[in-house]
Amino acid sequence: MNKRLISVLVFALVVSAAASLVVYRLIMSQMTSSAKVSGAKVVVAAHNLQNGALIKDIDVKIADWGGPVPTGAFTKTEDVVGRGVIEPIYDGEPLLESRVAQKGAGAGMAATIPSGMRAVAVRVNDVVGVAGFVTPGMRVDILIAGNPPGPGAQAVGTQTKTLLQNVEVLSAGQNIQKDAEGKPVSVPVVNLLVTPDDAEILSLASNETRIQLVLRNPTDKETVTTRGTAVAYLFNGRDMKPPAPAKTRPVAAPRPAPLPPQAAPAPERVNITVEVIHGSKKSETKFQEDKEKDPKNEGKQR
Repeated sequence: MNKRLISVLVFALVVSAAASLVVYRLIMSQMTSSAKVSGAKVVVAAHNLQNGALIKDIDVKIADWGGPVPTGAFTKTEDVVGRGVIEPIYDGEPLLESRVAQKGAGAGMAATIPSGMRAVAVRVNDVVGVAGFVTPGMRVDILIAGNPPGPGAQAVGTQTKTLLQNVEVLSAGQNIQKDAEGKPVSVPVVNLLVTPDDAEILSLASNETRIQLVLRNPTDKETVTTRGTAVAYLFNGRDMKPPAPAKTRPVAAPRPAPLPPQAAPAPERVNITVEVIHGSKKSETKFQEDKEKDPKNEGKQR
């Protein structure tokens, strides 16, 4: 082989190797510089933190974060210590502002209530609570049963209707965390997460009617318009529409009783004196005449 060709090939290999080394060092320097810029120290969970837990010093630690810093991440442990967890945080996961309660809110169920919402306690049993399968985080519909007031309502018997839909279960009994095994647990009270307006409705319904919880798929967000039904419709096959209010005829006001006729006043006797003159003699004769009283002329005659 020609020595000149060999020298050219060797030179090309040396140049390519040098160029590759330069490119490699440039890439590594850029990666190192970007890692230094984006890599920051953030507060992460030292172990799994359950919903409602109060964060302590031993629950968090400072760790290097090699990628972009998540929005709302903390960089100081004192910023998160003493705050409650409102969503489960796993080991090594950074703590975010949206997943911990506000300062001073404390821990427990109260810290998990979002701003503008309310937790309403509802007394349940094995049937009302869907046989113990109502656990925190589930979604339920609320049915009420009772006898509504008003004319005509009693004719169809007890009525039932869907009151609220897609309501989140905040806690079941004293448990505010989901059961990992999904075992049914009988609880006497469940707390439901509702708006202030729905809290008033639910409070009145729990005192005046019977409540039934209906379990639904958490991914099903659709609101269905229902008519409700009554006992009479279960037997006669009628359409399940609530009864129309009974029409009442207006009652005429009673006429006043006629006044009894007043007795006619007794006639008044009037004395009449007649003087008779006959020649030189004069005599007087007296007569009595009955005269009816006339209110208009009574004053004039007097």
